[in-house]
Amino acid sequence: MNRRSIARRAQAGFTLIELMIVVAIIGILAAVALPAYQDYTVRAKVSEMVLAASSCRTSVTEMYQSASQADISASLPNACSTTASKYVKKLAVDANGVITVQGDAATLGGSVVANKDSISLTPYIDAAQATAMDGTKDGGKVIAAWKCLTDATNPLDNRYLPGSCK
Repeated sequence: MNRRSIARRAQAGFTLIELMIVVAIIGILAAVALPAYQDYTVRAKVSEMVLAASSCRTSVTEMYQSASQADISASLPNACSTTASKYVKKLAVDANGVITVQGDAATLGGSVVANKDSISLTPYIDAAQATAMDGTKDGGKVIAAWKCLTDATNPLDNRYLPGSCK
């Protein structure tokens, strides 16, 4: 071989096999990354549900602590206003201060979270989360902890829950 043929061969570029290997590697990486990305997007949307409940959590905490009487069960359901958003369908507070946020399953992830789209925040009188607050007798007491729970009959998969709910 002389110098001209070596120079021409060096400028030839990639072979078809090399290009096919690169495309195969990209395909494998995409097959691994896409499901992880889809889980991440659902988790971010569920985090917005918990964020919506957090603003209401402040109101419930204030109502418990500043109550002048023990029975505040009638006023707790009015602790905060229901604000629907793209991912939150409704928000409600019960007579014990449990905040329930129902997500919009269609925008959260469709079939991924169908019938598994509610999260509740429950106030507890002790940090060990053994005794839940009672709206009929715990007015004027301090909420020691909040626990994030999913619907017991149709629980949301753990991989979609934010860190504070696991």
